[in-house]
Amino acid sequence: MSLIVPPYPPPRYTADEPEVSAWVRRGTDPADYDAPGGLVSYHYLANQQQTDGDYGLYRVDIAPNGGGPGPHFHRAMSEAFFVLSGTVKLYDGTGWKDGGQNDFLYVPPGGIHGFRNESDEPTSLLMLFAPGAPREHYFEGFAKLGDMSHDEIREWFVKNDNFFIE
Repeated sequence: MSLIVPPYPPPRYTADEPEVSAWVRRGTDPADYDAPGGLVSYHYLANQQQTDGDYGLYRVDIAPNGGGPGPHFHRAMSEAFFVLSGTVKLYDGTGWKDGGQNDFLYVPPGGIHGFRNESDEPTSLLMLFAPGAPREHYFEGFAKLGDMSHDEIREWFVKNDNFFIE
């Protein structure tokens, strides 16, 4: 009896010999970016440049009652959430649900979603964007929104593939 293997993507590494190219990021490394106000810290685990556009993986630590974005969607990428610790509210397009340790939410392009920490405890989650996008620019850009007009803010969100449901 032979096993049928589903098709794999075409090879992207075609050299005859393997190469040393793996790298480690320690869990004890400091956050790459702390949002103003100290409510959210972002750890850029593997960004678009590091994965050659395959994906972006981020650890997001949210302080107690630290909030988060309301319902929105993306046109160019999927997003996935994996709760590492604490309780986070996850919006799945139908309503807000409590997400606890080891809970997972996948959102395809166009899928309405949101997340926020409303609890009195910190929460930590992994966020995966595929394909990779320059989300560091997005995370760090929040600090500049207060200096923008309403139209500039709307344009900034569109350029960063964020479409809020109003």
